[in-house]
Amino acid sequence: MNYRILGKTGLKISRIGFGGIPIQKIDAAGTRILMEQMLAAGVNYIDTARAYTVSEEYLGEALEGIREHFILATKSMGRTKETMAADIDLSLSKLRTDYIDLYQVHNPSPADLEAVNAPGGAVEALKEAVAAGKIGHIGVTLHSVELFEKALEMDWVETIMFPYNIVETQGEELIRRCAEKNIGFIAMKPLAGGAIEDSTLALRYIAANENVTVVIPGMAEPRELTENIAAVCSKEPLSPGELAKMQEIRDALGTNFCRRCNYCAPCTAGIGISAVFLMDGYLSRYGLEDWARMRYSGMEKTASDCVGCGVCETRCPYHLPIREMLKNAARKFGK
Repeated sequence: MNYRILGKTGLKISRIGFGGIPIQKIDAAGTRILMEQMLAAGVNYIDTARAYTVSEEYLGEALEGIREHFILATKSMGRTKETMAADIDLSLSKLRTDYIDLYQVHNPSPADLEAVNAPGGAVEALKEAVAAGKIGHIGVTLHSVELFEKALEMDWVETIMFPYNIVETQGEELIRRCAEKNIGFIAMKPLAGGAIEDSTLALRYIAANENVTVVIPGMAEPRELTENIAAVCSKEPLSPGELAKMQEIRDALGTNFCRRCNYCAPCTAGIGISAVFLMDGYLSRYGLEDWARMRYSGMEKTASDCVGCGVCETRCPYHLPIREMLKNAARKFGK
């Protein structure tokens, strides 16, 4: 296993970490199996969030007796001092620990970033939690380059998490600046929210960037963990064939695609927006037309049920034209 220092936190972490979103689909027992496999392989960085429903709870149960072997990170959507303080205590309880190594401000908007920094904002609670020994370090997770630039200048920011993958390289210069400023960089969305199917190629691309401290693919099965470790720890340089395949992926996906972060939810018409776009991807990009049409037809609400309110677009961190994308999906599927 390769290890890096997570910026100014001084924490020694594995180059590959564990993204805690997918374990919502399994259970605590399955999570325990993954934790034991990670321990054996030397993977010591775990990322989760208050927003990931049962993820903290499953991890808390799964880490019983082995918690000390891991660097544990979570995050909160709390914007005020009061809500952030409450979330920190709830995270400690759910994770069954008295100490969280890294606590992050989760996906703030421009207005949110101002709010967390203002008097009575979330940063006050985070600093008090550090002083009280509840958390060790403070970071932020972001989706826009504009906010990434602002975060680089905030003195409380010790780590920044941002999307970075084969098709999303808009933060590359800022990732380099993270290294210059000794801010740990955490690469999220390594598979572009599932849009990139070749996980080995995707992770090899990210690991080739020396300014990335850690990459955190979401994992729910031991097989995924084994394959991902091999990809990140490979010493082989990217081949001409791999570089060509990456360009094919860029050409196929472009920039207007759903990363399945689900920040657009809930839809006022009850549409599973990211599920619609997932089926659209299978239909349009991956040659699985029959399967995609069958799954799509089984949805209770489809793209044609969109009422055009546009609420989803105000929530999308990637500013996607969701209403137009839904219209295109409805045309392709015929409903």
